[in-house]
Amino acid sequence: MVFRFSNSRKAPYFHNSSTGESVWDPPAGLSQGEIMQLPGAEKYLGKGTAQERSGPTYAPPGQVRASHLLVKHSGSRRPASWKEANITRSKEEAIATLRDFQSQLDGTPGTFAQLANIHSDCSSHDRGGDLGWFSRGQMQKPFEDATYALKVGETSDIISTDSGVHLIMRTG
Repeated sequence: MVFRFSNSRKAPYFHNSSTGESVWDPPAGLSQGEIMQLPGAEKYLGKGTAQERSGPTYAPPGQVRASHLLVKHSGSRRPASWKEANITRSKEEAIATLRDFQSQLDGTPGTFAQLANIHSDCSSHDRGGDLGWFSRGQMQKPFEDATYALKVGETSDIISTDSGVHLIMRTG
């Protein structure tokens, strides 16, 4: 197991050279200390104590982590998703749908993830809307600005991008 760096996501990932498998999240069963001993770990995860790196507010330098719930509409740049081949709802209908979801949120990541898993038009739905860690310049500007403005655990109001309308929960 080694660390590598994704140029497209501008984030480190784990690569198992014996199986060829790559994953974003740390492999199960590895302690934080074992993770930091992997080749490339210090380069991509930075320095600091294991406790600092494993804490709930640790972020790779300059990066944030967020989950989102996306509702596409007919004006979205790609009005199709994993659950609808041809999305015809208006932007106003998409916003009303998100307002309904917003009223169901209770401030917990679990509820947000459940709603995203069932209702999000993004392929991240199968991860509860989790987009992983990202840096400035990787997301559409309104999405990026909203995410960076949130504190960990906060949820945005409705954000509009070329992809559709979103609720964003900052998770790291």
